[in-house]
Amino acid sequence: MTWNVYLSGEIHTDWREQIINGAKGLDIAFNSPVTDHAASDDCGVTILGAEPDKYWHDHKGAMVNAIRTRKGIADADVVVVRFGDQYKQWNAAFDAGYAAALGKSLIILHGPDHQHALKEVDAAALAVAQTPDQVVAILRYVIEGKL
Repeated sequence: MTWNVYLSGEIHTDWREQIINGAKGLDIAFNSPVTDHAASDDCGVTILGAEPDKYWHDHKGAMVNAIRTRKGIADADVVVVRFGDQYKQWNAAFDAGYAAALGKSLIILHGPDHQHALKEVDAAALAVAQTPDQVVAILRYVIEGKL
């Protein structure tokens, strides 16, 4: 059985690549949102037409991006959500809540500095990891049953 793992969250570090590379040999299909920041921000107006108001510019992009996000989370066996140090990832928190509402197995990934701020998100998760290697170890364990 191929496991579907959705990798959500911050786009400014290589954590996705670390997990994908670390999980080589496991029967996993990885999926994620569009991680090209400019494309993600501007997809709505590029495809559907310019907006003079930044609110509507962002709204169009969020709606177009939600098509991919909803499909990826809905099809996932496991959803990994990474909260980075550099920016506040409100979209990542939304993805974690959406995944939890759908009853998805949720792994949260963040450093110790976010423990208090993410306590409700962490409480909805089945695991809270601090490194991509820990996420890989969890995936390896649940798929192969080996430590």
